[in-house]
Amino acid sequence: MQFIIAGVGGQGILFASRVLGHIALSKGLPVNGSEVHGMSQRGGSVISHFKIGPYASPLVRAGEADILLAFEQGEGLRNFHFLKKGAVALVNADRPDALSDPDLVAFLQARAIRLHPIAGYDLLREKMGGRFLFLNALVLGALAAAGATGFPAHDLRGAVESLAPARFRDDNLKAFDLGFGALGAKS
Repeated sequence: MQFIIAGVGGQGILFASRVLGHIALSKGLPVNGSEVHGMSQRGGSVISHFKIGPYASPLVRAGEADILLAFEQGEGLRNFHFLKKGAVALVNADRPDALSDPDLVAFLQARAIRLHPIAGYDLLREKMGGRFLFLNALVLGALAAAGATGFPAHDLRGAVESLAPARFRDDNLKAFDLGFGALGAKS
């Protein structure tokens, strides 16, 4: 399974990669990945290529990713080209109207890509007082609800619980559950 995890610096992209790697390694699966970015400082573009399985290279080629996790909508739009036919894209959508652009809709339909927009910022603003630090856990919760990884939701939640710093553990789990509930309600 090949993932592209995209966003901007400070959104916890590497934490999401660690969660997926933790689960894969606990199941004896090989993991390979690479962080590729311009400015990874807070606000700069960050993309993580992540693979689970017997792959030789850490980089995902265009048209071969199974899953796109986009923590920022613009970064999601810039990285749709990585998705293969039948892939899944989970996008933190702060401007959902951009996702209904006719050209984008045609691109996604032609490739049978399942797009799951998530109102992550709205959920975190409403349910967690605007604590956007937990966006990564929210998106991972939505990923668990999508069932796209083949890993049970409790494995993803358990990895978040194990890897989150103790002082943020409860908030990470709350955000995970918000993401799971948000996508689960749409499915």
